[in-house]
Amino acid sequence: MSMIASLSYLFAVASILLLAANGEPVADQHVLNLPHEPLQVGELWRFDVGKDSERLNRVLRLAEEHDLDLWHIAHSHVDVYSPGSAGPLLESLRALPHSLVANITSPVHMRPYASTEWDRLPVENTTFHAEYHPLFEIDAFMRELAKQHPDVVKVNNLGHSGTGREMLGLTISRPSKGRLRGKERSDHGSGDDGKLAFVIIGAQHAREWVATATALYLAHALASNASNKHSLSHLLDVYDFYIVPVPNPDGYDYTWETDRFWYKTRQLMGSKNKCFGLDMNRNWGYKWKPRPQGEGLRSTTKPREPVDPCSHWYPGHRPFEAPEVNNIANLIITIPNLIGFIDLRSYGQMLSSPFSYSCTKVPRDAEDQLEAGLGAAQALGQLHGTAMKTGTLCKQLYRAPGNVVDWMYKGAGIKYSYVLHLRDTGTYGFSLPPKWIRPVGEETAEMIKYLAKFIAKKMHRTL
Repeated sequence: MSMIASLSYLFAVASILLLAANGEPVADQHVLNLPHEPLQVGELWRFDVGKDSERLNRVLRLAEEHDLDLWHIAHSHVDVYSPGSAGPLLESLRALPHSLVANITSPVHMRPYASTEWDRLPVENTTFHAEYHPLFEIDAFMRELAKQHPDVVKVNNLGHSGTGREMLGLTISRPSKGRLRGKERSDHGSGDDGKLAFVIIGAQHAREWVATATALYLAHALASNASNKHSLSHLLDVYDFYIVPVPNPDGYDYTWETDRFWYKTRQLMGSKNKCFGLDMNRNWGYKWKPRPQGEGLRSTTKPREPVDPCSHWYPGHRPFEAPEVNNIANLIITIPNLIGFIDLRSYGQMLSSPFSYSCTKVPRDAEDQLEAGLGAAQALGQLHGTAMKTGTLCKQLYRAPGNVVDWMYKGAGIKYSYVLHLRDTGTYGFSLPPKWIRPVGEETAEMIKYLAKFIAKKMHRTL
């Protein structure tokens, strides 16, 4: 990447300035603006709710009624983003206790892009993982990875997105000893020789760039030669890996071209309202159900009608309505011996197991899931000191039927299914600076290593 392109990009993805709860600025946080760039201006509000469920539900209800964007929900607080086009935040919300307010400025147009001619160094040295990349660079990187490692990496066309884009995925597999290469490999790897399989997907919500960047880092580490410092290639002795870095290509491209904080898909949801996209992470088929407008996210009232198709969290008219969700599901059902799944997300620093649709239902594999999750979170934190909470997804966030982790566990029967919310806890939110891509990738790799070893032992495999 040229120096000019690097500087342009750094300005384009400038970090968010947030104030700590006590009103003091957090060190090394800036908002960098290019005066000549078109800008999106909004506000990020943090509402302190503590353990007051009534206050929590009030915040959620008001945010939903007025189509405000919920960035993060935790036990102690709710982060609500109000775009500039929506005007000032509602007085009814302003009256509630809030501990943090941030003005967010993000350039709409993010050209020029970096050249696709990045260096071809090993994972520990390449500059590719020092920046976020637009969709065409990501596709080029996947094809280049397959070109460099033809016996290990295969690029798969998973189908088309809602607007007709090709969805690409990677199979990273090394044939077991005694097997021939080339024609004897199946289309999706070598799972037919008894190896275990593991699936990792990047950002379903388009704005969660670090999730896609981390998926690419993991793919690179798995494909790298064993002699490289950060290689994960030894895991291929037991596992075939299937990685979908950009599950939502239309939405991801839109975050580069138009709206940095867009997170739905981009298919047209109806000619009448001209609404675009649905929340693909609420469109999976297990326990999917629509919700009426005005019903809080934690409500247990039985839904009567779907939400407004223009809303931020629209789950669709029916499960598997998003072609992107269908494509991934179709991949999953073809993979033999599939035992592990990770949905990469941001932000919040949480490793979560099923369920999402209920905060009271307990998976039959909860004990093993918890044991593996606690160890994985500890392994992740040992490298750079990142604290990672563990628990079920519903209890760590909120009740959300139609979530991918529930379908992977119950629909596809993947015992060790998790959602990993990557850094941070709100300082930068969805605008995590590029300098953190590599550390996040490295620590996530440590977590994958732990999980792979834990599962292999349970399955009586040697790793």
